[in-house]
Amino acid sequence: MSNPPDSIDLQVEFTGGLEMLFSDQRKHQISLPSKTPEGGPSNVAFLIHWLCENLMKDPRRDMFVLEGTVRPGVLVLINDADWELEGEEKYELQAGDEIVFVSTLHGG
Repeated sequence: MSNPPDSIDLQVEFTGGLEMLFSDQRKHQISLPSKTPEGGPSNVAFLIHWLCENLMKDPRRDMFVLEGTVRPGVLVLINDADWELEGEEKYELQAGDEIVFVSTLHGG
């Protein structure tokens, strides 16, 4: 029996303007640690934190997160389903998952 992998490969996509916070790149293939620093399974909350610390190059973090979670107006899809159907931040990530962040906010 083999040990579980220590990383999870995911596809993350940013649309609706969020891609400008991530080097103007919409799709990213990432390899995320399979465990959080606290030792629990990696979930969407950990992914959001990881993205801010490792992938976001833009200093305007508040356009993506507010009080530690995605800000209101950002739709999150987990494998094409609204994250509210999947347990939101508590959803435990699986290899091959596709997580899409869509901004519905528009300046005027």
